[in-house]
Amino acid sequence: MAMETTYESGASRSLTAMFDTRADADRAVQRLKEAGIADVVLTGEENGGYSVETAPSVTDRDRGFFESIGDFFFPDEDRYTYAEGLNRGGFLITVSNVPSALYDRALDILDDEGAVDLDARENEWRAQGWTGYEGSAYAAGAGAAAATATTDEHIDVVEERINIAKRETDAGRVRVRSYVREIPVEEDVTLRSETVNIERRPVDRAAGADAFEEQTLEAREYRETPVVSKEARVVEEIDLNKNVDTRTETVRDTVRKTEVEIDDDRTAAERGITDRDDTLR
Repeated sequence: MAMETTYESGASRSLTAMFDTRADADRAVQRLKEAGIADVVLTGEENGGYSVETAPSVTDRDRGFFESIGDFFFPDEDRYTYAEGLNRGGFLITVSNVPSALYDRALDILDDEGAVDLDARENEWRAQGWTGYEGSAYAAGAGAAAATATTDEHIDVVEERINIAKRETDAGRVRVRSYVREIPVEEDVTLRSETVNIERRPVDRAAGADAFEEQTLEAREYRETPVVSKEARVVEEIDLNKNVDTRTETVRDTVRKTEVEIDDDRTAAERGITDRDDTLR
């Protein structure tokens, strides 16, 4: 199953999907635009396709991909994963400002055209020795930068702030499809038929005056035959609807902050503090 990742910042929603071939990506872009979704960006146009060109996880080319998608609202961990996919020849589609009415339609289009299951692909890369964002120079550089104090006669007090984005993943799909099949049926029906019998009986009686006039006797036979007709009746209705539940989840993490300790071993007189100052304290 393909996975599409959704990020939400304020009122803006965006969808991101990775593709292995340019043909799949182009079809997805075309269908998105035909559906009325215009804010679509394709990254990796010059790539040859997944696994056509495989490079180590930290190269100038990889660094260029990481920086090229820096304008999108990605956590650095996801941006690094997408950069790795681009570095391995893939194609990244980012759909921004998706209208709520077209959100499910956009998801279906990306899924139908072959969006990559990024979680499964990450596991595949890790099995090949890829360490992910945690083992990259970007993560190490970010940690070192946060802990470094400058020496040009001042100390920076650095404080990390946590930014929490929401990531929406595909949890499955319910699809109802109707089709027609023929079912043999049979039913017993009672049919009535009439048969004309000719009876001849010997008699011996005197004939009347009209005995030699011409006469005609006639009787018709009738038979019932089955007449079949069909009527289509609606016997059930099937609809799809969604239940939307919200939950509050507490995110726990740690942030770093520079603490400053000041050791001042000067006497009160050296610091210019008078007895009056001490008294006022």
